[in-house]
Amino acid sequence: MAVLSFQSPTNFSATSIPRSSRGRFNSTAGISSSFTGDGRISSMILRFPPNFVRQLSIKARRNCSNIGVAQIVAAKWSNNPSSGLPSAAAAAAASSASATAASAPAAAAPSVVALNGADEEVVVAEGAREIGLKKDSKPSFLSSDGSLTVHAGERLGRGIVTDAITTPVVNTSAYFFNKTADLIDFKEKRSVSFEYGRYGNPTTIVLEEKISALEGSESTLVMASGMCASTVMLLALVPAGGHIVTTTDCYRKTRIFMENFLPKMGITVTVIDPADVAGLEAAVNKYQVSLFFTESPTNPFLRCVDIELVSEICHKRGTLVCIDGTFATPLNQKALAFGADLVVHSLTKYIGGHNDVLGGCICGPLKVVSEIRNLHHVLGGTLNPNAAYLMIRGMKTMHLRVKQQNSTASRMAEILEAHPKVSHVYYPGLASHPEHHIAKRQMTGFGGVVSFEIDGDIERTIKFVDSLKIPYIAPSFGGCESIVDQPAIMSYWDLTQEERLKYGIKDNLVRFSFGVEDFEDVKADILQALEAI
Repeated sequence: MAVLSFQSPTNFSATSIPRSSRGRFNSTAGISSSFTGDGRISSMILRFPPNFVRQLSIKARRNCSNIGVAQIVAAKWSNNPSSGLPSAAAAAAASSASATAASAPAAAAPSVVALNGADEEVVVAEGAREIGLKKDSKPSFLSSDGSLTVHAGERLGRGIVTDAITTPVVNTSAYFFNKTADLIDFKEKRSVSFEYGRYGNPTTIVLEEKISALEGSESTLVMASGMCASTVMLLALVPAGGHIVTTTDCYRKTRIFMENFLPKMGITVTVIDPADVAGLEAAVNKYQVSLFFTESPTNPFLRCVDIELVSEICHKRGTLVCIDGTFATPLNQKALAFGADLVVHSLTKYIGGHNDVLGGCICGPLKVVSEIRNLHHVLGGTLNPNAAYLMIRGMKTMHLRVKQQNSTASRMAEILEAHPKVSHVYYPGLASHPEHHIAKRQMTGFGGVVSFEIDGDIERTIKFVDSLKIPYIAPSFGGCESIVDQPAIMSYWDLTQEERLKYGIKDNLVRFSFGVEDFEDVKADILQALEAI
C-alpha cells in the first residue's frame, strides 16, 4: 500500500511500508507512527481521501465558510517551505487537515493550483476534503439506482477510515484541535473541521452523499425531520415581506406554517390548485415570488404537478421551484432532472423505510443549499448520527421495498376502483387520475400509497378501518409495515366537518400506505374488511 509522508527534518519520505511494520491508524486523525527498535518515531503517515481533486469558486466557499468547505490542504505548506508558513504550523495544519471527520486511503502527493483570478478563482486541492459536498459518487460501474442505494457515499469513498463494510456511527458533540495552531489554521481557512456537532458529522455526511447520488444533486443537507427541512428552507430563501406560491393539497402542518407563522414576517402566500398553471403564471407576474413550493404527488389526494412546465414558468421570473418528493421517493421521480431547483424529503418515510427514525433533507445546487445550511447551523434541528446510521441502513433496501410497494399499491388501486363499496380511488397510476398523463411522463413508479373513499359515512368507514387486521392505524407512511388512517380523524379532527370539506377531506376518506407484506395477504385483508361493512 502506498502511503504519503510529510517532508520534515526527520527525513520522512513516501514509501510502501509492510503491514507488519506500520503503526495503528487512528480513525479520527488518520495519522500513524511506526517505530524503530529503540522506540524513536521513524515516520508519520497521512492518509488522504480518494477522488480528491476538488474545484470550488471563492463565492461558493464564502457561502459555506462556517463549515470550512473547500479549504486548501495544509500539506501544501509542509511540502513547500518557501510558502511562508512556519514548519511547526505546517505540521499542525497537516494534522488538522487529516483530523477532521477523517480521511480514507489514497496514494498521491498533494498539490494546490489557483486558477482564473479573483472572483472566479478555482482551487484544485488534492487531499483537501470539503464537508457536505457531493463527491463523484456515480461511476460507470454503478448503472442503477438500486446499486447506488447500497454503495453511494460508502464503497465509493467515505471520509471515515475503517475496514468495516458498514459506516460507523461517530457519536460526538464536538471535534478537538491538537494545538492552538491547528485552531488558527481552521479559523483562517487553511484546514477543515466540523468543529461542533451542529455543523456536521462524518456519519451524516455519508447519508447526504448517498442521497445526492440518487437525486443527482450537487449538495444535500439532512435535518432532524421533514418539517424541519421545509421550515428552515422557507425561512432561508423567502425574505421578510416576500411572497410564495403553494398548492391546495399538501401536508397540513406545512400549510399551518405558511398560513400562521410566515405572515408574522410579512410573507404572503398564494394558494392554487396543483393543475392551475394559469394561476401560477398570474401569481409570478403579479408578485415578486421567491419560491413555488408544492408536493408531487400531494398529500393525501396524490395530485401530480407538471414539474417541467412549472419550472419553466417560474424561472422566467427568477422564482425558485421546490418539490416535496416524499411520496414519490428519489427512485420513482427525480424532480431536479425535470427542472426543479430543490427537492425536499421526509426521510422518515420511504428513505428510512422502517417506521423507526425521524429525518428530513433538502437537495439541490451547492449555492442554494449552502444558504439553507448556514441558517440551519443557527437554528439547530441537527440529525443525530445514530438516526443517520439508521437512514443509511434503510436506504440499502429501499429499491427492493419501493418496488414491492409500487406493485402492491398499483394492483390494489385497480381492485378498489372496481369494488362496489368504494366510491372513489386516488392513485396516479390509474387512468382515472386527473394527472395520470403527467405521472406517466415524470414517474417510473407511482408509489405505495392509495387514498380512497368508502361508499358510506364516517361510522361505516371506521368499521372498515377497524376490521383490517394487517395495517396499523397510525400516521406516517412508507415503512415496511402497512399503515391506514382516516385523514378526517387523524389529521383534521380539530376542525368541523364543514372546515374539513374546504380542504376536500371527507369523513369517508381513507389513506392506505402499503408495506412490504405479501400482496395476497394484504388483498385478502382489505376484501374481508370491505365485506364486513
